[in-house]
Amino acid sequence: MNNKVRSLADSVFKCLFPFLDKQFPFFSPLNIPRQLFAFLFRLPPFKHFWREKDMKVGAFEEDICAPIKVSPPPDIGGDSATDGEELFVPPLNFAMVDNGVFRSGFPDSANFSFLRSLGLCTIIYLCPEPYPETNNEFLKVNGIRLFQFHIEKCKEPFVNIPEETIREALNVVLDVNNHPLLIHCRRGKHRTGCLVGCLRKMQRWYLSSIFDEYQRFAGAKARVSDQRFIERFKNKN
Repeated sequence: MNNKVRSLADSVFKCLFPFLDKQFPFFSPLNIPRQLFAFLFRLPPFKHFWREKDMKVGAFEEDICAPIKVSPPPDIGGDSATDGEELFVPPLNFAMVDNGVFRSGFPDSANFSFLRSLGLCTIIYLCPEPYPETNNEFLKVNGIRLFQFHIEKCKEPFVNIPEETIREALNVVLDVNNHPLLIHCRRGKHRTGCLVGCLRKMQRWYLSSIFDEYQRFAGAKARVSDQRFIERFKNKN
């Protein structure tokens, strides 16, 4: 038997069964299989019935099997979704350290709108390389002060983290007149992690919590030397 007719007959059987079973008990599934019902459905009297009701089998089948039509989403265009709106993209490894204190990797022009939303007063830059002209222009336009502390990039076992420089940077961080401020180096992992770790010591955090925070940002690049430096650091003030 044609699969479409069988499917159609099966659907009609499900719809008509309560009526047929009540009016004609011999139509019970126990007395008549659905295949026989489908056969009866194809007999001339049934076809004549559908024609009289203007319900041709083909049209009825189309109604049952027709897919649901879903309206397409409104055309938003290529760039129109962002017309008149600024995209707020935080820098790499961005996070809040404390009230008015943030940390991140090196911000670029894509992050300027986000940094502007923070209302920054100060940026602490922990690398010896000159600050890019584009970034300097952003600071000038937004009235943000730049404090640069020259900490060379170092890898184990050659550790060269200047304690006095860390103390000077901490003095800037602890001065609320400089808040809100952003601390950043190149990737926001090691130099920034050491400065934040020393700040946590001054805040009397447990070493285990300090190291957990450091490792969360450093990931697989975590350095034992950085953690030893934090552990041994003592503020002279």
